[in-house]
Order: sequence, then C-alpha cells, then structure tokens
Amino acid sequence: MSFAPRGPADVVSLIAAHPLAWVVSRDFDATPLPLLAECDAEGRLVSLFGHYARRNPQVAAFEQDSGALILFTGPQGYVSPTLVSKPQWGPTWNYAAVRIVADIAFVPEETDAALRRLAAHLEPDGGWQVEAMGERYPRLIEQVVAFRATVVSCEATFKLAQDEADETFAEIVRGHPDQQLVRAMLDQGRER
Repeated sequence: MSFAPRGPADVVSLIAAHPLAWVVSRDFDATPLPLLAECDAEGRLVSLFGHYARRNPQVAAFEQDSGALILFTGPQGYVSPTLVSKPQWGPTWNYAAVRIVADIAFVPEETDAALRRLAAHLEPDGGWQVEAMGERYPRLIEQVVAFRATVVSCEATFKLAQDEADETFAEIVRGHPDQQLVRAMLDQGRER
C-alpha cells in the first residue's frame, strides 16, 4: 500500500502547520529552521523560503554547494495494541512526513520580507509584528540572511492507518490520546 498524500495541497498544508524543518547540507550539518512554502499557480510546492543566522556554518557550506535535504515531520505518534480489540494486532507508528531535495540560494535583498512573512504566518492575527522591535530590528536584520530553497524533488509519506480494517481504524480514532494525530488520520480518508 502506498501512503502517499491525496495531492500537493496535503504537503503544503503539512508545511504550513508544522513549519520547523531540518535543513541538512551535504556535509551532514543540520539546522532546524521554520520555513514557508511557496507554490505555483496549481498549488504545487516549488520552493521554501526562510532565513539563516549569518554566523551559521551552513551559510558558507551552501555558498559552496547548494544541495540540501529538508525534512518536515507532521502529526505523529505511537499506536498501542491496547487501543484495538484484536489480541494479535501489533504496535505501529503513524506519521506524516515530507522529504525534499532542494537547491539553496541566498537572497539577502529579501531578508526583510522573509522575517515579515514568517512573523505574519506564525502570528496570523497580527499579534506581533517586526516593528515592535523598534531600533533592535535593523541590527537583527544585519545578522540574518534570507534564502530560497528551490524544490528538486519531494516525497511525502502519510502513514495514518489507511490500511487498517474499518473496525480497527475506528477503535484507534476513538481511543488515541493525540487528537492532532487523530484529526490527521480522519483528514486523510481511507483507501478502499
């Protein structure tokens, strides 16, 4: 059974809801960074937008070799056999994850936009804006640099109990303590 998402919108939604990703350079250095999805007119992911602290060693690494592996994890969790009424059923782990191979290009002229867009995404009700930093903001912006990661390939796995019998699926949904994971399971629907 394939645990592919239903479509490109599922990948974009996962990134929007869980923007913290591991960005891995070819030298196996890795930094967790919040990233924003950028899509084409059809809603397919084409790039990721974010920023690095200029002093991060990955900045120099990506200037030499732009290849990156970017890993997102969405809802995930252990599913105990105690949730189902079948004694022979074994434990499993349900999860949604996205693996992206990308080329990173630094776009220092977009650093202000990167910070503003990230703040707007994380503070959708306008609770905080960069202007609140006052005189600190110009100093901050000198310490970071924006980048765009152009997607070369994207693989997503949404293993969310789609392969379970209807009764087993219902028992997991009814008894699992992680409601975010349960919502993801229900959202992905069932393959039949």
